Amino acid sequence: MRLWTLFFAFCFCSLNAQEYKQDISIVQYSAPFTKDSEISLKSFKDYNTHKFCITEHKKIFDKENIKYLPTVVLYHNEDEIIRIESGISLKLPENTIELINKKIDKIIESKF
Repeated sequence: MRLWTLFFAFCFCSLNAQEYKQDISIVQYSAPFTKDSEISLKSFKDYNTHKFCITEHKKIFDKENIKYLPTVVLYHNEDEIIRIESGISLKLPENTIELINKKIDKIIESKF
């Protein structure tokens, strides 16, 4: 019985592990020391938005190969569409939101 419990727990965790990449999702990877350089995700309220902090989600940062903080990634059905990194400046480009919106528009257009 214990083995079955572990098996089902593993399956449940595996299924939910990619949840943050479903549909159109904007994910911001950051850290406490880069909080001032983050973008507001409020303009993306019609989509899935997630914010991960390296101090709490280190495994996700490693899995997604996040090198610079902050980094913003647009996913569509688990596929990475665009990754916008801050680089060594620790600041995202000024047109980050515009770049993401353009990619979202292309995703939406491709559905028709």
